[in-house]
Amino acid sequence: MYIHELKNWPELTWNQAKLADLLAEVRHLQGRLLGRMEALGFDLREQATLQTLTQDVIKTSEIEGEKLDAAQVRSSIARRLGMDIGATLQIDRNVEGIVEVMLDATRKYASPLTDERLFAWHSALFPTGRSGMRKIIVGAWRTKESGSMQVVSGPIGREWVHYEAPTYDRLKKEMARFMKWFNAASETDPVIKSALAHFWFVTIHPFDDGNGRIARAIADMMLSRSEKSAQRFYSMSAQIQRERKEYYDVLEHCQKGELDITAWIEWFLNCLRHAIAASEKTLEVVLVKAQFWKSHAGESFNERQRTIINRLLDGFEGKLNSSKWAKITKCSQDTALRDIVDLVNRKILNKDEAGGRSTSYALRLPT
Repeated sequence: MYIHELKNWPELTWNQAKLADLLAEVRHLQGRLLGRMEALGFDLREQATLQTLTQDVIKTSEIEGEKLDAAQVRSSIARRLGMDIGATLQIDRNVEGIVEVMLDATRKYASPLTDERLFAWHSALFPTGRSGMRKIIVGAWRTKESGSMQVVSGPIGREWVHYEAPTYDRLKKEMARFMKWFNAASETDPVIKSALAHFWFVTIHPFDDGNGRIARAIADMMLSRSEKSAQRFYSMSAQIQRERKEYYDVLEHCQKGELDITAWIEWFLNCLRHAIAASEKTLEVVLVKAQFWKSHAGESFNERQRTIINRLLDGFEGKLNSSKWAKITKCSQDTALRDIVDLVNRKILNKDEAGGRSTSYALRLPT
């Protein structure tokens, strides 16, 4: 029997005493992080928000097996935040869609959650009306034609059903009850409410696809309410991706259990604690970037050089060589090499030991 089949569903319960110390620690970490960011000033906070949201969008899609182009995600978010990060890119519709959803959830965290808002999010996630090759119902709850909504694994003929969601005919009532609860004032701590909202929504599984991404957006929305801030300085999705197996295991355990979901909330709070701790790396990247450009204030860089330097500062995957430079900036190999040699001569790039085509370059950071 699944949790949504129990008589008193969705009257979820939890052991408040068992969670009290962990919740207090998480709330303390949230407050300390917000205090540190407040001291940095607006520009650095926006840079940190850009860094965090880029990671959030990429990782929430990776959890579902979709790999997005980091530069496109970053460019799309920066444009919506009104930030100039150099050359603009042509951005895929699926990237624009998930960026729109995450920004709407966190920037408009105080606005109520409604059917239409969720339908708009879902439509943004699937602009072609398909999930991969499969045509799906977009911008509406799943229907009878969707069939049973199951989470399965294993080869065909030997599938293992991890979970089966409520039938389509229950969805309107289930979602009306969920949104009434979500939007209502409550004595429940909003961080706990974020954990509850994530679990409750993904248990209903109201859409043909995209339920996980929307559940995480809803949880982020409630976390923004908990902090009364539209700026994000840590990524729950990135941490969930790091703890992906445990995420699915605890979900399955609680969805097949009783109405007491203390185990899920405890896992969620620990995941949040780890996400806030990991934000130290994000903050470090932002501070290093600010220090770099401050130390080179007044120096001349062309647009291609600024683009590559920012990519290196944001965490470049692999090694930088002239071929990658040319491809990223859409210039010739000769132009790329001239750009690189200029930066090497100015001691901004370091040339590695290898020579020839395998020569790579690294950014020299100010000490």
